[in-house]
Amino acid sequence: MRKTIATVEGRGERSAVPLLIRRIAAEVSPLAQFNVVAPIRVDRNKVTGPNELERIVRIAARRSGPDGRILILLDADKDCPARLGPELLRRTRAARGDRQIRVVIPNAEFESWFLASAESLGGRRGIGPTLDAPNDPESIRDAMGWLAARMPPSKPYRPARDQAALVSAMDFKAARRAPSFDKLWR
Repeated sequence: MRKTIATVEGRGERSAVPLLIRRIAAEVSPLAQFNVVAPIRVDRNKVTGPNELERIVRIAARRSGPDGRILILLDADKDCPARLGPELLRRTRAARGDRQIRVVIPNAEFESWFLASAESLGGRRGIGPTLDAPNDPESIRDAMGWLAARMPPSKPYRPARDQAALVSAMDFKAARRAPSFDKLWR
């Protein structure tokens, strides 16, 4: 069984991204078997600098085995994902051109995908029973703050605690309104 390993930047994504990959795989190819290896957590500022991404890709290649797949998933933050993504992909292929590697850059944050699927998150994690998605979820530069503002102050949004639960509830069809999530899906 082929292994898939992701490289992520946040603590919450360490548990959320394997679940996300498994859910997508189950919908796209219900009969396929996937072995999703625990993600490698990286400091985004280091990995976008010289040599660190290449080192991480070599580690991911070892951990995923001879025919493993690698997903690089980093927030765009203030960078343009249409520039950052191709540059990171070029570097990963230079480091390990023998591997199937994908780079997906959520614009601007991983949480933007929750905003795109907001209707499916109503009533979860302290969010009110109804929640409307913003018209352009990826244009919100503080998606984490947007989400936190809709949760009770007594139980504020914490990625490490909430991301996996929200990934479990999110509607993928709605999430595909976010172009970066649609890229991940494809």
